[in-house]
Amino acid sequence: MRAHAYDVVVAGGGLVGMAIAYGLARLRVRVAVCDGADSAYRAARGNFGLVWVQGKGGRCLPYAQWSLGSSERWPAFAAQLLRETGVGVGFERPGGIELCETHEELDEGQALLESLRRQDAGLDYEVLDPAALRKRIPAASPELAGALYSRNDGHANPLYTLRALQQAFMALGGVYRPNDEVREVLPRAGRFDVVTATDTLSAGRVVLAAGLGNARLAPMVGLDAPISPLRGQIMVTERLAPFLDYPTLVVRQTREGSVMLGDSAEDVGFDDGTTRGVMADIARRAQTAFPLLAHARIVRAWGALRIMTRDGLPIYEESASCPGAFMAICHSGVTLAAAHAETLAPWIAGGARPRITEPFVTARFQPVSKATGAHYV
Repeated sequence: MRAHAYDVVVAGGGLVGMAIAYGLARLRVRVAVCDGADSAYRAARGNFGLVWVQGKGGRCLPYAQWSLGSSERWPAFAAQLLRETGVGVGFERPGGIELCETHEELDEGQALLESLRRQDAGLDYEVLDPAALRKRIPAASPELAGALYSRNDGHANPLYTLRALQQAFMALGGVYRPNDEVREVLPRAGRFDVVTATDTLSAGRVVLAAGLGNARLAPMVGLDAPISPLRGQIMVTERLAPFLDYPTLVVRQTREGSVMLGDSAEDVGFDDGTTRGVMADIARRAQTAFPLLAHARIVRAWGALRIMTRDGLPIYEESASCPGAFMAICHSGVTLAAAHAETLAPWIAGGARPRITEPFVTARFQPVSKATGAHYV
């Protein structure tokens, strides 16, 4: 056996790639993860840390069910990582709250959640009027119109999760190669040569989980990655006394007491910087929801690029022309980490494709003939 021969090489060591690699390593598959440099665009840096189900799948029910299944696996997943590494990932699942400033927002949100609940009873929710909201969160502003609550939501520390996945992966014999991004993937007879920044590896299978880098790598194995960057900006306050026991889409208090403020989405290409206007809007919404934040000091602020498909849904695909080459793309690396490790990895290792993932292929972007129902280019 060649010194650098593996069953699977994973291109990308972020939350998506490491979760898949960890799942493969648990199946006793020989895996190498080739990661980029610290200067690479890393979505984990901009991840708000939500394990979120509420409202997902409005146009695609399987996405809501895929997210729900992963959220339900998260308690055991976090406990397993703690046993294997001693790293606590800060996971809690108290349910999540979407705050609504206006009655229009509340009505629109309720209509979406009700449509999902009618299709799957597991996607249940509660509507909280201002009094019910303040009973759960006394610090919430009485000026809010109300909120929507889902017991299916939670949160975790994305960087601790990534650290735990790396440690657990290597403890199982996985090979992690930092500063060694994949430059080229060359299909050979029954295998792939993976050319990295420092070496050439041989593998029976390859997984493209390189985030925005998949756009460059995918055509090498007959795949297409219709993705684009979407910037999100985040601010973090000093540590404050506990006041928020539930994650929300705009404000989240960590176990350590610091408060994360975010939820921006900007189409600005590959600019991962910060802007005064967006940060001012984030601060306004946070203060509107929780007036006590008015005097909190901001200690850090940054921007990061999310990986977005045209419709916001994931892509999980095996190449038809280069069997054994897989691609995994999603912008919910924390929410879906448990599903990627426990459900997606067995498929990549040679098992059957999970039926729930069948809609998540690039064929959905091709026009459909109204007469025949067939896709055409």
